[in-house]
Amino acid sequence: MLVAPGRKVQPRWVMRGMNSLVGAAMFVAPLLALVVIWAVVVPLFQVNPRVFPSVGAVGDAALESIRDGTLLHHVGASLLRVGIGTVIGVVTAVPLGIAMGVSPAISALLTPLFRFFSVLAGIAWIPIATLWFGYGFGAIIFVIFNAVFFVVAYNTLLGVSTIPHTLRNAAASLGAGKWALLTEVLLPGALPNIVTGIRTGLGFAWRGLIAAEMIATNVGLGYMLFVARDFYRTEVIVLGMIVIGVLWLLIDRLLLAPLERATIERWGMVRRA
Repeated sequence: MLVAPGRKVQPRWVMRGMNSLVGAAMFVAPLLALVVIWAVVVPLFQVNPRVFPSVGAVGDAALESIRDGTLLHHVGASLLRVGIGTVIGVVTAVPLGIAMGVSPAISALLTPLFRFFSVLAGIAWIPIATLWFGYGFGAIIFVIFNAVFFVVAYNTLLGVSTIPHTLRNAAASLGAGKWALLTEVLLPGALPNIVTGIRTGLGFAWRGLIAAEMIATNVGLGYMLFVARDFYRTEVIVLGMIVIGVLWLLIDRLLLAPLERATIERWGMVRRA
């Protein structure tokens, strides 16, 4: 790369850091603008607190719930449930997706079922989940599992299907056994799609979690919203909505998006610039 005389070239890590800061600022700016509009409109039009709370009321509710520990209790319960449900969904979905991608017979047998149940995944399972598992931990985990399982399995199938048969045959001709073919060809080749499926499925799982907690438990962010509604505490409802959104943004931006990007750069067709 040609550089003009006397011009200082910034190290690559500095440029990446600056780009990250600019990207973060552009991402946060609309959210801050929304808060400013909220802070101006509510007192300007004298909105009834039972209809929508002020910024100050939500801030006071946040401080109160942090002091007495209720907010951390609800957040911890929700994160634990979504974590366990997602892990169970991924662990069971990936092997099945690989099996479907390798075997045309298994794929032909299960693909219609996947198309049918993918529409029902998540929230639609709440009524029957409460009948099967009762109101509590099991029902919520089952809902989260369904939200994750079908998305990850289908993306795994797509990932395995995109691996050229010539590559598989070449590995087999070089002496790769079934285990080596799985761990060194199929799984790495499907990994970008698997991570994308996890990212998408976890978004569905988060929605299903909140809905299930409104019905099937007595702790969690969804339950916090549900109880606050009964007492017309709109400041707690809005606080819960903000916490849910912020938690998802943190999980997606700090964990899932970097993992997806790194996986695609390592195993996919994209290379780091």
